[in-house]
Amino acid sequence: MVVLRRFADPVLRASSAVSSEMVRLTCLYLLSATLWLLIGTAFGLIAALKLNWPDALAVPWLSFGRIRPVHTNTLFWGWSSMALVGLALYVVSRTSRTPLWRPQLSLIALGLWHLAVLLGLVTLAGGATRGPQEYREWIWPIAVLFGSGLVLNGINIFQTVAKRQINEIYISNWYILGAFVWTATLFTTGYVGFYQQGLGNTIIQGYYMHTGVGMWFTQLAIGVTYYTLPRQLNRPIYSYSLGVLGFWTNMLFYTVIGTHHFIFSPIPWWLQTTSIVFSVGMMVPVWSGTGNFLLTFRGAPRAVSRSYTLPFLLTGVIGYAAASTQGTLEAFKSANIYWHFTNFTVGHSHLAMYGFIAFIIWGGIYALVPRLTGREPPPVGVGVHFWLALVGVTIYVLSITLAGIWQGFSWVAEESFIRSVEAAEPMWLWRSIGGFLMAGSHVVFAINLWAMRPRAEVPQPTWAEGAA
Repeated sequence: MVVLRRFADPVLRASSAVSSEMVRLTCLYLLSATLWLLIGTAFGLIAALKLNWPDALAVPWLSFGRIRPVHTNTLFWGWSSMALVGLALYVVSRTSRTPLWRPQLSLIALGLWHLAVLLGLVTLAGGATRGPQEYREWIWPIAVLFGSGLVLNGINIFQTVAKRQINEIYISNWYILGAFVWTATLFTTGYVGFYQQGLGNTIIQGYYMHTGVGMWFTQLAIGVTYYTLPRQLNRPIYSYSLGVLGFWTNMLFYTVIGTHHFIFSPIPWWLQTTSIVFSVGMMVPVWSGTGNFLLTFRGAPRAVSRSYTLPFLLTGVIGYAAASTQGTLEAFKSANIYWHFTNFTVGHSHLAMYGFIAFIIWGGIYALVPRLTGREPPPVGVGVHFWLALVGVTIYVLSITLAGIWQGFSWVAEESFIRSVEAAEPMWLWRSIGGFLMAGSHVVFAINLWAMRPRAEVPQPTWAEGAA
């Protein structure tokens, strides 16, 4: 039980190079994100149970077609976005060796995001939606609220980097800055509708849902990892050049591959083929990043076994490689015909957003929050969190992946649709079991985060102290 071996550090102190304002802002983002994690998880559990017991909670606002987008949007824009940006604000400030430019801007942005997620939950549950357009079901006024918060945080981060006290821009900040540029572009493209008629809307939908994962969450998570991992291992990242290669090739390949979600559709074949080719090209940034992180881990097995943060980061790195490689394989026509539009893609998305993104977030929180507050989580609680989450997501992904494979074979064999449902139904129960374990881990995580909350005022920073 690796994560249970780590004992509390008796000499841990809050960093004197972090202002009390920065501590409060970061912790507010992380606590807010955790609130939405618990709420979004509750809706996800209801959605999972309805696959086996569809007549349970038979009220309109808890119908499957409403609670699934509530679940996904709450966890996308509430949990994952708030948590990653909370960590990114701290990382940008530390690597720039300067205070955050305007903390008040990020506080206003957080309020806008809370309002957007809350209104999104209420409107989606009430049936007000843009239709089956995954991750952009919010009606446009709510998207404007979220986009406004995105712009405010982006300005704050760009200005902080512009006023840095060192010449170099650390590799973490490349990814974090890029995430805000690409996501502002993404929201504008996704919600300006005059050119989105017919197949145009389908093409933009593929671009939006895929780029949202790859150019927002992935970039922020990689940026946080490039800061957190070297700090926890007390060694430099293996290769700065691999980080730069991953950054530019991700921008080159990722924005074109959304159409691989619509292979065999009426979309022009040249665009489908381009998306497949660029999906293969994605192996360059994925494995340059993964290799860079794993080579940084190389020779440090004792560090991993003694840490309660590194197992989360290592799991997240492996999840990044696995989910991205799986996505490339799914793009090929011979695999797509069996896997796509089945439960297989649900397993794939959870492997990415949970096995990769969530584990990186948790690793970042357990690594950085004690430096902010001077308070560590209970090691046993962290161990319980890790194993519940890891076992839960493993059961979830394997079961729903098998369900998707059986569905695909049934469809290709031109069996009746109900036969595919009967084939997948036993795996849906296992999906729920995995989901309950994951939900339990979220409750434990919330308790652990609360144990790390700041109590006393943190000394004002002296930015001349040491490197980030």
